[in-house]
Amino acid sequence: MRQIDKKEIVSAVAQLVQEANYFLGDDMLKALHDGKREEESVIGQDIFAQLLENAGIAAGERVPVCQDTGVAVIFLEIGNEVYINGNIYNAVNEGVSKGYQEGYLRKSMVKSPIDRINTGDNTPAVIHTRIVPGDKLKIIAAPKGGGSENMSRLQMLKPADGIEGVKEVVINAVREAGANPCPPVIVGVGIGGNFEKAALMAKEALLRPVDDSSKNPVIARLEQELLKDINKLGIGPQGLGGKKTALAVKIKEYPCHIASLPVAVNINCHAARHKEIVL
Repeated sequence: MRQIDKKEIVSAVAQLVQEANYFLGDDMLKALHDGKREEESVIGQDIFAQLLENAGIAAGERVPVCQDTGVAVIFLEIGNEVYINGNIYNAVNEGVSKGYQEGYLRKSMVKSPIDRINTGDNTPAVIHTRIVPGDKLKIIAAPKGGGSENMSRLQMLKPADGIEGVKEVVINAVREAGANPCPPVIVGVGIGGNFEKAALMAKEALLRPVDDSSKNPVIARLEQELLKDINKLGIGPQGLGGKKTALAVKIKEYPCHIASLPVAVNINCHAARHKEIVL
């Protein structure tokens, strides 16, 4: 049994939440460069250039890519041969507090959705935990801003709605979102499971590299079909028109009840932020 001290987790989380807000991944930067080259709208091309310039400034000066530094969404994969010396959830929240305060990141969390009093350190985090084989602890920080998160959708379809019904839900979600999630976007989709499982899968799908495809050929084909149809909407970069409304569509699926076909959509803005570390 391998032991990991609480202090290691606090330090790792503090580092991750800062780096996720300062540095876009290489896959995302490549997608922005490709988007600039492929965009036909002159305004859209200029927006891509500004997004790339903004990303460069953020990385160079270690300042946030976006002023909305988001809810601290943390994914934990805990090896079944790992012993955590201390409460792992307390450690994560201490790390979030430390990272957001030391990094001068905007604090956006309120204590209650009713009283709306700011917690002052961006805690509590939203934490998702999985137990996996091994003696490692993987921590993924995926800060999620309010503008894109508010465009999330979940619909419980009937099985008879089929694949066309799924497509309609996803395309309508992006159409109705318009400029609100700061396109070009990454679209995460969860299909199957039940009400809460579909929503979680839509968010987990956004953790995939921008340039990959599903290992399931049927899902990979659906991802490409949806991307093509979404980009026909003409919303374009920052909602000002163009062919690059979305840079990618990522789908995650799960078995479901014979009477159900849940579909969830979670949209990421152009600042598709996530960083990970393995302890």
